[in-house]
Amino acid sequence: MSRNSAWSFFFLTAFLAGCGSGHSNSTPPVPTASSRIQHIVVIMQENRSFDNLFNGFPGADTATSGMSKGVSVTLQSVPFEQGTDVDHSHPGWWKDWDNGAMDGFAHASSYPIPNLPYGYVPQSETAPYWTLAQRYTLGDRMFQSNTGPSFVAHQYMIAGQSADSDENPGSTPWGCDAAATVRVAMIGPNGTDLPGVYPCFDYQTMADLLDAKGVTWKYYAPTPTASGGIWSAYQAIRHIRFGADWTTNVISPNTQVLTDIANGQLAQVTWIVPAASYSDHAGAGLTAEGPDWVASITNAIGASQFWNSTAIFVSWDDWGGWYDHVNPPQVDNMGLGFRVPLIIVSPWVKAGYVSHTTHEFSGFLKYSEEVFNLPSLGTRDVQADDFSDCFDYSQTPQPYTQIPVTFGAAFFTASKDHAAPDDD
Repeated sequence: MSRNSAWSFFFLTAFLAGCGSGHSNSTPPVPTASSRIQHIVVIMQENRSFDNLFNGFPGADTATSGMSKGVSVTLQSVPFEQGTDVDHSHPGWWKDWDNGAMDGFAHASSYPIPNLPYGYVPQSETAPYWTLAQRYTLGDRMFQSNTGPSFVAHQYMIAGQSADSDENPGSTPWGCDAAATVRVAMIGPNGTDLPGVYPCFDYQTMADLLDAKGVTWKYYAPTPTASGGIWSAYQAIRHIRFGADWTTNVISPNTQVLTDIANGQLAQVTWIVPAASYSDHAGAGLTAEGPDWVASITNAIGASQFWNSTAIFVSWDDWGGWYDHVNPPQVDNMGLGFRVPLIIVSPWVKAGYVSHTTHEFSGFLKYSEEVFNLPSLGTRDVQADDFSDCFDYSQTPQPYTQIPVTFGAAFFTASKDHAAPDDD
């Protein structure tokens, strides 16, 4: 046997031996969201812009002043409980935006505090939010999906569309429980509203994709009020509201989520909306308890068996009329709206990272589709970003450290307030 033949025989024998022993020189597969994440939690608070809630956060794009019709206005400290609800209708958004000038936020005739919308919440009231953002990931280019108030924003959260409705329904209860005469306005040109339709739709939602794949889900909403109001995006989806999902997957009160987590029960996809007093919404009688409410949920998951397989997304459903200095990209006739905060809490996110990538609510849909191998809804989720810049699935998972709170899970489950949030 020649020298070359001998070497060839040696390498062939070694290769076959390696195959027989089960060893391989192939590169290990790259970890992905679907290989690391088994639970997705979306916590949606209310009515805060990024400049309003995270003003001065290190590494984030915030402003200390803004323009108001050619006049520079210094942003001022305005606490959660100040009590004035600023205009955040679709026509109000258009005035605030002012064709990209971002200088119309003080368009109302009067405020109890001059230039009230040019305000930020003092850091002393937002400590749990800042602590979560510092330990995990904060997004400073998270934009509200729509250019109007909460009803539409929550539709984008579950469906990536709102059938062109652009306001809240004219009275409560909303959705398919509304009186026959109730209407929700449709988007018109140049900041106008058009005559509306009954606020009960039948388009496909993320719940339908999850049901078809056998993926479990829950939507935690406050208990209906005495007047019949229910704060739930799925209340406006006819086949959900009047189907089996309504009694099995839409859960009230919203605080039941804390009990369920403690009992080892967490659906694969979970949405959580707050009750009024801890929603972060501005308005009379509301409080500064929202940060503790959110941290109580993350603390519960962090202390559970679910932590290592969970991604928690915290955002705010609209800007609430508060100033923000970043001109939002316009992707279609509905949005994008102004910046709202985004916090992502997970053992797999980049610690202390500030994401400057453009995100929006439909990204929750895109992320869920990728994790659970679901088809696209074919709505705004098609173009939405999937938050991939925020995660490192190859890293050692971060352990969770409990966030200090004044009011914890026991306070909220005992709760003084199961009522639905303010109706805008």
